[in-house]
Amino acid sequence: MDFLNIGYCQSFVLKNFDSNLDLTLKKIESLATQGVKIICLSEFFCLPYFCDEELYENFELAIDNQSSFFLKLQSVATTFKIVIVASYFEKRTQGLYHNSVCVIDADGKHLGIYRKMHIPDDPNYYEKFYFTPGDLGYKVFNTKYAKIGVLICWDQWFPEAARLVALMGAEIIFYPTAIGWNTSQTEPVNQEQYQAWQLIQRSHAVANGVHIVSVNRTGIEQDGRMQFWGGSFVANPFGSILYQSPHLQEDNPIIKINLKETGFYRTHWPFLRDRRTDSYDPICKKFID
Repeated sequence: MDFLNIGYCQSFVLKNFDSNLDLTLKKIESLATQGVKIICLSEFFCLPYFCDEELYENFELAIDNQSSFFLKLQSVATTFKIVIVASYFEKRTQGLYHNSVCVIDADGKHLGIYRKMHIPDDPNYYEKFYFTPGDLGYKVFNTKYAKIGVLICWDQWFPEAARLVALMGAEIIFYPTAIGWNTSQTEPVNQEQYQAWQLIQRSHAVANGVHIVSVNRTGIEQDGRMQFWGGSFVANPFGSILYQSPHLQEDNPIIKINLKETGFYRTHWPFLRDRRTDSYDPICKKFID
């Protein structure tokens, strides 16, 4: 496929897991009937963002890999012949939890999972309390329609992660995300943060010559402390914005992308050709004194 319709769900998140899942499945079906082939959902689309507090009872929100959650996604993927990228809170075993994404292919096959590698710890984002860093490495999934890389939220700030999945053959990088503004911040601070978030991901598109799809949630959560900023977007392999969602509204867009653009931009701007891999060993050090 050269041209491919991709879609995503930028949603308000309710407090009930099953309600969120049912509403999302309906949105997926609607997008699929309009010709979308790959659909990405935001980070923890079935759960309020619970990492604003360190509460042991929140571990009860996690699901294991035998959950009916996957069967429901597989069923809709099979029915509509679509690929689904879905985030979830993974209970691997008692006392071991991950921030994970599953990829369901267009025939309903579960292609595997990616576990978030970079785990943040900031005010209102206490993820290190909940999540063990991923141990599966960076992953690329060979779906029916494209070879895709999947990274999660905080991963999106690290150029090394984007580079690695691009080197593994990813034609599109998907970033399920949950990030927002503290409601006590000023508008200039809010906008500076959003622009930095978008800019860093657009730079990954340019450096690697791949499409970027970043899918955020929206709505006020955390008892009014956090406005998730929406603003989900798709960028082409030279960083141009093909589509950007509004900040404060739900959005379920369809965006047509041209996968052949990777070859065009990589030929005219041959960053991969000119990489000096023999000189990069120091990048593996934490700091160079």
